[in-house]
Amino acid sequence: MKEIFAARQIEISDRQEQQFQKYYELLVEWNRKINLTAITEYEEVIWKHFIDSAFLVCSSITTPGKKDDTIRILDLGTGAGFPGMVLAILCPDWQITLVDSLRKRIDFLQFVTEELQLENVRLFHGRAEDYGQDEKFRGQFNFVVSRAVAELPILLEYCIPFVKEKGYFVSYKGKRYEEEIQDSRNAFDKLDCELRRVETYTLSDKEEKRYLLFIQKNHPTDEKYPRKPGKIKKQSL
Repeated sequence: MKEIFAARQIEISDRQEQQFQKYYELLVEWNRKINLTAITEYEEVIWKHFIDSAFLVCSSITTPGKKDDTIRILDLGTGAGFPGMVLAILCPDWQITLVDSLRKRIDFLQFVTEELQLENVRLFHGRAEDYGQDEKFRGQFNFVVSRAVAELPILLEYCIPFVKEKGYFVSYKGKRYEEEIQDSRNAFDKLDCELRRVETYTLSDKEEKRYLLFIQKNHPTDEKYPRKPGKIKKQSL
């Protein structure tokens, strides 16, 4: 495990290696009962889930301006905990909030949190559209992350309302990212945000390129966003 992380210039401690090992074992065990992931082979999970999720910590943008600043991250639609749970293991000083609409996934992540003795994780069951209008969540996070398969215009409306002013929504994307950016021009305008950086990486020499899109929120989001459940997907910005 350490060697695979080190191959992508990510150093992990013995304790973190043990936590990732336990996370893998729990993922495979629970996957027999509920659908968490189609990827279960050991090295594939490490590369395609753990390493892929971890690249955010390599970015200079995630370095806080002051040593006493606490980075607050929201993983929206976290699924089996990617990337949020991986970030929680790697960065115990970061406060990680995981939200998912499926209760069984949150139950799994609660069990993982307890077994790994993670003290920097908060878990919430519910829809992004509802939490996005809640003042306890809206505009409260330095970074909102998502590895969801939805198109970027849809993700922007889900995620930007949670971001602090001058904070970032970070979207994990594949080779169609440029097309999705073009399709998001109206969403960028309506939500008052802009693409500030694209960082490129590969999981291994055989893998195609992956991209982190860093989208900065310029001003507070209009209160009408996110819209009611269903409208976002039926008529994206």
